Amino acid sequence: MIFRPVAALVLSLGLWVGLAAATPARAAAPVFTEKPCPADWPTDVRKTTCGILTVDEARGTGSDRRIEVAVVVLKASQPFTDASGRTLPPVFMFHGGPGGALTPGVGNMLRALSRRPDLMAVDQDVVLFDQRGGGRGDPSMDCPGVQLTDAGPPSDADRDGLIACLKAYQAKGIDLNRYNAAVIADDVRDLVQVLGYDRIDLWGGSYGPRIEAAVITHHPRIVRAAVMDSPWPPEGNWAVGTPEQVSAAVRLILAKCQAQAACAARHPNLQARFEAEARKWLAGPVTGKDGRAFTVDDLSAFLMDTTYSATGVRRLPADLEGIIAGNLTPVAEIAQNRTYYTEGQHMAHLCKEELPFESKARLAAGAAGDPVAEVLVPSLSRLFDVCDAVGETPAAPIENQPVRTDIPTLFVAAEIDPGCPPPLTEAAAKGYSRSQVVIVTNATHGVINASPCTRKMARDFLRDPSAPVDRSCLPAADTPLDFIEAASAG
Repeated sequence: MIFRPVAALVLSLGLWVGLAAATPARAAAPVFTEKPCPADWPTDVRKTTCGILTVDEARGTGSDRRIEVAVVVLKASQPFTDASGRTLPPVFMFHGGPGGALTPGVGNMLRALSRRPDLMAVDQDVVLFDQRGGGRGDPSMDCPGVQLTDAGPPSDADRDGLIACLKAYQAKGIDLNRYNAAVIADDVRDLVQVLGYDRIDLWGGSYGPRIEAAVITHHPRIVRAAVMDSPWPPEGNWAVGTPEQVSAAVRLILAKCQAQAACAARHPNLQARFEAEARKWLAGPVTGKDGRAFTVDDLSAFLMDTTYSATGVRRLPADLEGIIAGNLTPVAEIAQNRTYYTEGQHMAHLCKEELPFESKARLAAGAAGDPVAEVLVPSLSRLFDVCDAVGETPAAPIENQPVRTDIPTLFVAAEIDPGCPPPLTEAAAKGYSRSQVVIVTNATHGVINASPCTRKMARDFLRDPSAPVDRSCLPAADTPLDFIEAASAG
């Protein structure tokens, strides 16, 4: 699931010109080529190096196709020295998605650092890169005009558009089988080599930890420590179980409302009333008071996106009251922007390393009997249709199994998260013998950068991964959730 604070940065800038250099003839060795950074980036915040990593698309196959991965390196402003007198290794950042990016947001990151120099690249150099198939790399497999959310394609037209888009990339000679976590782990190994590093730290959010896990599995020698924020582990099911997770998030939020007398009085018996409303949407399109009609897939995207969002969670009881009363503005607001992925890259991952291990039948069976969960089934089911049409080869079974490692790892998860809920984190961490797990009360997806408390926790962990993290700044488990009663206008 995409790391949304990063996604917002990705959408804020245009394309980085100059990355699509002439593709060299077949060469097995990875190559890093420096390129000028965009002219509008601040130059007085951190020493910044921009460039591209050029590697084989399909290593070891005899193919001469080469691809490019966009890279930015930020030098540490005050390199930290540990007890042995050594500086810390660089931190490699892993964006979410799949289908997100990091380098398009670096300009905004630098501008933020000019105001808050403690936010990033203080103790350690930071390496940001766009995982192959997206961002400012070549290829970057976007599908213009197609909508796609974490709840799947919101219409049959979007499903068909994804199929056409992916087949068009295949017709250009792009091997979709080569865009997945295991191959990106090889890209990371190659990038470590060409930049001259020995060991690195890993830091990722959402689907980023899925890629971190592949690096730990395939190239453990290069990893000193890892931080995983709202993690998606390899053994997670992308579609199967997700409807129940969204329903559980809604139920948790509404239970927090019922635990507060004022909120409970404003929204009596809201869980049962919304379940009845969900059944209406499952029966067919619903028309609001303003005459606009929306489908169950629109409600699906609303529920997924809202329960990911810190503001959406706090506004959910008021918004559900509005929806029940015929004010569908909250649903319309989500429907205005459902293109936050590089869709071809996103689906290449899902069709290789996620959906081959799942099924439509299990998806529907898991949600059956829970109307809120059932709302998610139609759009998620379309993902299987796309993968069936494209025909990628399933990943090796190891890519869908829990990781076993002694690499020190900090897991930080949000209490409210429809895509990467705490039980998923807690189960994954059992395979990390030197792990620490932190669940943050009332937090939503993308925890670490949401507060100074968790930022300091992660920074201290990387300074000394053997020391217990300080949890004293975290909110207590019984801290009330601060709801927003001003629902969307309509």
